[in-house]
Amino acid sequence: MPATAAPADFVVWFRSVAPYINAFRGKTFVIAFGGEVVADGKFVELTHDFNLLAALGIRLVLVHGARPQIEQHLAKNNLGDTYHQGIRMTDAETMQCVKEAAGRVRVEIEALLSMGLANSPMANADIRVAGGNFITAQPIGIINGVDLMHTGSVRKVDVAALNDRMDFGEVVLLSPLGYSPTGEVFNVTLEDIATATAIALDADKLVFLMDTDGVHDKKGKLLKELTIVQAQEVLSQESKGGKRKLPDDVSMYLPCAVRACEAGVARTHLISRHTDGAVLQELFSDEGIGTMVVESTLNTLRAATIEDVGGILHLLRPLEAEGILVRRNRELLEREISRFVVLEHDHRIVGCAALYPFPDEAAAELACLAIDPQCRDRGYGQVILVHMTGIAKSQGLKKLFVLTTRTAHWFVERGFSEADVSALPAQKKSLYNWQRKSKVFVRKI
Repeated sequence: MPATAAPADFVVWFRSVAPYINAFRGKTFVIAFGGEVVADGKFVELTHDFNLLAALGIRLVLVHGARPQIEQHLAKNNLGDTYHQGIRMTDAETMQCVKEAAGRVRVEIEALLSMGLANSPMANADIRVAGGNFITAQPIGIINGVDLMHTGSVRKVDVAALNDRMDFGEVVLLSPLGYSPTGEVFNVTLEDIATATAIALDADKLVFLMDTDGVHDKKGKLLKELTIVQAQEVLSQESKGGKRKLPDDVSMYLPCAVRACEAGVARTHLISRHTDGAVLQELFSDEGIGTMVVESTLNTLRAATIEDVGGILHLLRPLEAEGILVRRNRELLEREISRFVVLEHDHRIVGCAALYPFPDEAAAELACLAIDPQCRDRGYGQVILVHMTGIAKSQGLKKLFVLTTRTAHWFVERGFSEADVSALPAQKKSLYNWQRKSKVFVRKI
């Protein structure tokens, strides 16, 4: 929220993040970023966001890369940078450059996380950074006759040690290195370490900062949410005869996101490293700014319960204030809660509607159809309408009607026809409010 924003806007925004603050406290997030973030001088802003997350009680594991720094060290030592099937070959001399580069990046990150400058977002920060041999690695070995030598993969994550550090209030920083019981050091990719760590910790979120702002469809539109199945379909489109070429970072991180979610990580986020505050914008807003990969859809349409009354009122009150809906007090809503359904997105109520049957005349009224303003244009209203139509049909009813003052076109576009008040069931007709002059729309089902 900009400093120049009106106080009222600031209050609304600040209140809107409260549910996320409550939900995230005590949760474990694994956040991975390449060495480019440090090389570009962008890590200072990122430290501000990490400081805020830590201050909110979020348990953080940070995984950094060092690719540009390694390449710089190799060039400085006149060593070639050799890859085999997209994997860096790490001989003894290259491994020495890897260790030097990773060490330098780590020291720089720890220094920036230790800042406590007055009049800055890091004022009074008390970030204690933990490191250690938390990652046990093994050599990748020989692939198609090529020995990758000191290039390794994660074999085991020391979960107990990581939890001890986080329980002690420390932020864990993992470098792209792994260690073997025989004392060897291996060059391991940051995505392998981040994914394996998130899975081992049963993390609530895994976040990858990358060059692009997420995954896009064939038309270039950002895909805000993908299920595992949908993500696999995106990846398969690239493998089918090369019909679609994905950006390199999407090809690298999206399979990791799928792997993590399949193993139980609740959410994996792919966001741009170039956007200031990307982590906060993605995690503390309903829209987000990147792509979120989940095991299955976050939308749940279900019968309402008494615990949902507050959420339903939150949707209805603004519409009642505008005169779009007839006001219902809490007591009435509690009595009629069995008539309602709610649509949840990621455990937050974003839509509702009620169905009032008139069995003697084989009709039903659809009422209180409301969608959160932030979630409109997602087709949620149509989803609820189809669901309620199905319920009415299952009860043997033949027509569905609505009374509306503002949304006539929406219902007409969905097959409703305008009718006279006389078309209403007798009981509803006797209660019709002639002062509101609501229009009647009817559809056969």
